[in-house]
Amino acid sequence: MTQSALGYLVLVGLAWALSERRGAVRPRLVLAGLALQIVLALVLLKLPLVQQAFFALNGAVEALQAATGAGTSVVFGFLGGGPLPFEETQPGASFTLAFRALPLILVVSALSALLFHWRVLPVVVGAMSRVLERSMGVGGAVGLGAAANVFVGMTEAPILIRPYLKDLTRGELFAVMACGMATIAGTVMVLYATILDGVVPNAVGHILSASIVNAPAALVVAHLLVPDPRDVPPSVQALAVRSDAANAMDAVARGATDGVKLLINVIAMMVVLIALVHLVNAVLGLLPEVAGAPVTLQRLFGLGFAPVAWLMGIPWGEATAAGALLGTKTVLNELIAYLDLAGLPADALADRSRLILTYALCGFANFGSLGILIGGLATMAPDRRAEIAGLGLKSILAGTLATCMTGALVGAMTGV
Repeated sequence: MTQSALGYLVLVGLAWALSERRGAVRPRLVLAGLALQIVLALVLLKLPLVQQAFFALNGAVEALQAATGAGTSVVFGFLGGGPLPFEETQPGASFTLAFRALPLILVVSALSALLFHWRVLPVVVGAMSRVLERSMGVGGAVGLGAAANVFVGMTEAPILIRPYLKDLTRGELFAVMACGMATIAGTVMVLYATILDGVVPNAVGHILSASIVNAPAALVVAHLLVPDPRDVPPSVQALAVRSDAANAMDAVARGATDGVKLLINVIAMMVVLIALVHLVNAVLGLLPEVAGAPVTLQRLFGLGFAPVAWLMGIPWGEATAAGALLGTKTVLNELIAYLDLAGLPADALADRSRLILTYALCGFANFGSLGILIGGLATMAPDRRAEIAGLGLKSILAGTLATCMTGALVGAMTGV
């Protein structure tokens, strides 16, 4: 517990030390944001009523899995989960990720569009936005963008505040980018919970909790790294957003179409990034072995992120393995990192370490997402393209620090 608490403070201090303008940091925003993060974590992790509600979400996830399986088995046959025309000689050999797990993105995307059309999601997002505005003093546009990032992607959330992007201050623009990097989209939330099923108890509850708790953490880190001058007031605009769909079926159709784009992007990025890492490892394999094992990108990042893993509360004996997962998430993406986490031997990490990593990996902060973020924001605010690109790498840092802060907080609350 002490180790994690110390790590939490160190990560906050690191963000302050790397600040562009330390004298412009507003203590109220930082203290209120940290307090909100801690309160949210306590409520989501320790309140029995909330815990029971999250456990009930597992049933919803199973229903979504079954519904998706019904569709994929008809469309893709045995590749999508239908009856096998042959005997499976090796357990799990017939499981095809692209046809069995990833199509969940399509179903959740369509369902999200329907809930948005029915004004369910806007009500939830609006409530979260008001909490962020009143507690932390952030502008209405930033609060809405941060809240939306908990449920939609890093390019979809800024669409909700598109008319105001050109007028945001530099610090506010960076806050929107940081929140995109520190959270995940609802379209992949269920997918990640499915991957971790059987590895982390109540995975869907922890994934949802992580995305919620990461939002105020991202706002704090963003303000510490890129604070506005004290004489620049925050924006106060708020935006009421309505669905463009003509009816419920139109919303479902649009959501499915958007889901196809995301699904293809996920598959393409996985193929390309895994291939590139394999090539890099092939080159590194030409080097002499170190400690009886070949040099790989994962091992290098494992060593680099090992101290960060230790700061979050993971024992040093497990820190290298945990650091490798954090490195995979940063270089590749969180999906591959979660797949690696689920595939680790049972004795590689303790249950508490797996829980901490579930939270620390829950964000889009990686180089692949950076291109998506810059491309999306620059299209919506072309006059600020250079500024957006200039803040790109720093947004990865902000997202990583925010998710690791949440990991450390969870470590402190689950410590012995």
